[in-house]
Amino acid sequence: MEFPTALVLNAIIAGLLLGGFYAAVSVGISISFGMLDVVNIAHPAFIILGSYIAYIVHERMGVDPIAVSIVLSPLFFALGMVIYRVYYLCFERRGQESLRGLAFFFGILFITEVVLLLIFGVDYRLIETSYTSTTLRLGVVDFPLRLVVPFAVSMAMVIGVQVFLSRTFFGRAVLAVAQDQLALRLMAINPVRVKEYAFALSIATAGVAGAFLIVIQPVQPSIGREYIGLVFAVCVLGGMGSLWGTLLGALILGLAESFTSTFFGPSWAPAVSFGTLLLALAFKPSGLLGR
Repeated sequence: MEFPTALVLNAIIAGLLLGGFYAAVSVGISISFGMLDVVNIAHPAFIILGSYIAYIVHERMGVDPIAVSIVLSPLFFALGMVIYRVYYLCFERRGQESLRGLAFFFGILFITEVVLLLIFGVDYRLIETSYTSTTLRLGVVDFPLRLVVPFAVSMAMVIGVQVFLSRTFFGRAVLAVAQDQLALRLMAINPVRVKEYAFALSIATAGVAGAFLIVIQPVQPSIGREYIGLVFAVCVLGGMGSLWGTLLGALILGLAESFTSTFFGPSWAPAVSFGTLLLALAFKPSGLLGR
């Protein structure tokens, strides 16, 4: 039996491109959950919200959805600040952030989904641009621009966030806030304000990732539930609070899903993220690059 070289190579390329997108949708949860210890289960809701905002602007004005998401990211940043402030005042300040705070984010998830259902219905929406129907071929390997463009922008976003958090004073404060808030207060730094801005940054990345999603695949309001397990699996697999680990975990998960879809069928692919999450928790709780 001849080895399916072309099939394997295309599965690898598709997995890496998909993994880049997974890194974009997961970097926000790595900040909120991995660094701030805020279990934002509603993170996928903001991704879907970003998808629909990009869809509306593209349909009415013809602007590229990824450009729309980048321009409107300050609005998502402001939304993140408001949500964290409510979360802090109602739950974290009172020491009730564990179970009641989780219910708060579940509420945001379902309210966002219901509002989008009432406005857009259950129909799937997809954006077509000048590059989404183009596929570049290099030998036997295909490079669909529908995946290549989001991958390239995803890499730029993840690396940019990593450089920002590692090279700036604010970034170092974010890394320190989950370890020793008292030390930050002694340095005249308000840890609540640091967490507020960091959480807002995580929501801004989710809004941008939403544009990638609707470029890659059709979207409808309840599709966000499929990404709950995925984003937490990437975060845990890569290592809590490690953005390089998030990128590595996302690429591994993308490759695993691509090979599963290619050789066993697409219906098995959704189980990969949950299976990976369980295996990571069982055998490597600190993650691949966890501290």
